[in-house]
Amino acid sequence: MAKITAADVKKLRDATGAGMMDCKNALVEAEGNYDDAVAILRKKGQKVADKRADRDSSEGAAVSIVNEAKTEGVAIVLGCETDFVGKNDDFVALAKELAELAMNYNDQESFLNADFNGMTVAEKMIEQTGVIGEKVQINDFKKLSAPFVGTYIHGNKIAALVGLANGDGNAEIVAKDVAMQVASMGATTLSYKDFDPAFIASETEARIAVIEKDNIERGRLGNHLINVPTYISRAQLTDEVIEAAKTRLQEELKAEGKPEQIWDRILPGKLERFISDNTTLDQEQCLLDQNFIKDEKQSVAEYVASQNNEVVSFARVTLG
Repeated sequence: MAKITAADVKKLRDATGAGMMDCKNALVEAEGNYDDAVAILRKKGQKVADKRADRDSSEGAAVSIVNEAKTEGVAIVLGCETDFVGKNDDFVALAKELAELAMNYNDQESFLNADFNGMTVAEKMIEQTGVIGEKVQINDFKKLSAPFVGTYIHGNKIAALVGLANGDGNAEIVAKDVAMQVASMGATTLSYKDFDPAFIASETEARIAVIEKDNIERGRLGNHLINVPTYISRAQLTDEVIEAAKTRLQEELKAEGKPEQIWDRILPGKLERFISDNTTLDQEQCLLDQNFIKDEKQSVAEYVASQNNEVVSFARVTLG
């Protein structure tokens, strides 16, 4: 029988992350051959992975990094089954190490096939499944390039990247502020201008139907009815729609007996409320059109413009 030293076990453990006894047993089975021991541990991981293939890896660690030039960023989610494992320091460290490697690749498939200490990233996932005893996999991968890229990570649960048009002035602060917005508010697109008209039409119909159904129940219970919007996006608020709304508001002011000479002081606020009530889709999904979380008196677009910059792209990864 080959002599297995503590140094041999440590070397295998450092390379694979497997437990001390698992490493020792693998070396004993391999009669001291390091490469064979690695293969044995890998086979064990494959067996565990096969058994846990249908498990949900909705926990884990979301991490993001940017390159030294701050012109590229990557965000990944290393998934596992439990929050306990996802918060483990070694697991988070592995996620960060994988993110460093991911910076060299433009898509998830290339990244999974990349070399990671003598095995592919995909094989590393199988190995770690055997080591940890939970399904481990890359759940998400986002790469972003821009003249200036910033990032923000929220508790290793959400990671966001933001690309700006330039790196001048307070670009570092602006990028982080907007990345925090992305992490917090979960925008799916940059601007309402990116929406397909058919999507807006179907979404408008669906939202109105939900509110009308809710109002039937509210009416039955004697509760206050929710306002049914005519529109849900700035894309629908044409010049004609805005002018019609302004005319209607003027008529309301006249009916209320408000002197015409003060209308100019009242109308802007009412018109702003009309726009707010009829752009709910934009507030939910459009980054630039959302109220800035650090100052809700301005939109994200207005905040960034005040810093002489522009958001050109963003990405977000999250657990679940």
